[in-house]
Parts: sequence; structure tokens; C-alpha cells
Amino acid sequence: MVDTCSVVLDTNVFVAAEFNTKSSSARVLGAVRRGSLRMIWNSATRHETRSILEKIPPLSWEAVAGLFRQEDRVDVEARDESFPQIPDPEDRKFARLAHAVGAILISQDKHLLAQPHRMDLLVLTPREFLSGSWKAV
Repeated sequence: MVDTCSVVLDTNVFVAAEFNTKSSSARVLGAVRRGSLRMIWNSATRHETRSILEKIPPLSWEAVAGLFRQEDRVDVEARDESFPQIPDPEDRKFARLAHAVGAILISQDKHLLAQPHRMDLLVLTPREFLSGSWKAV
């Protein structure tokens, strides 16, 4: 299904997985749980994910907190002006991290998915990632 590789997960992947446990997003989180997928994170991405999950009452931060493994934490320096083509500054932190470590960014954000050719970054939906079709490119 999924080869061991490094990914950065946008917050919307966590939200989708929590709302639909049979979704592609949930399958991606399952691969992280099993250790067949390495989820790279930093304090900014973890903070945003926790903040959003705690604002949506049926969702649970505790259900995913264990996926943020200390050994997968990467603190990289990135200029705040990186990726100005991404309209939402909150999305830039995910792109900066993925770019800095050469990871795949998994997101359902239309702004991120619409312009990967302008970012030198592979951005995929959870379904696209799981299909593996991107490996042939």
C-alpha cells in the first residue's frame, strides 16, 4: 500500500480522518500509526493541528497526539516570506516544512493543490498519495 517515506500532513487531513474513519485521510493516519509512513512535524504544525482539533467538539486531539513522535520532529529555519504564492499564511508553514526536508505534503487545501508547479514541492491529496500513481512521474 504505502512505502515508508516522509510526509507532512496538513491539519485538514486530521479533521477529515476524524470525521470519516474509512476515508483516505484515515488510511494515511493509519499508515503513520503502523510506522509505515513517517510524519514529519515541527512545533508550528503540531500547534495548529491541536488548536483546530480542540475547536471542533466531536474531534479529539488525544486521538492523534501520539502520532507526533519526538523522533520525527524537525525544527528547520524558514523565512516567513517563503512561498508567497500560497494565499493563506497559515498554510505556508506546512509547505516550508515539507520543502525543507524533501517530504511530500498531503493536503486537501485547494490553494496548495492548485500550484505545486510553482512551489518545487509535491503536494497530493490523501487519495492521490495512497494510489501511488505519483511514483511513476
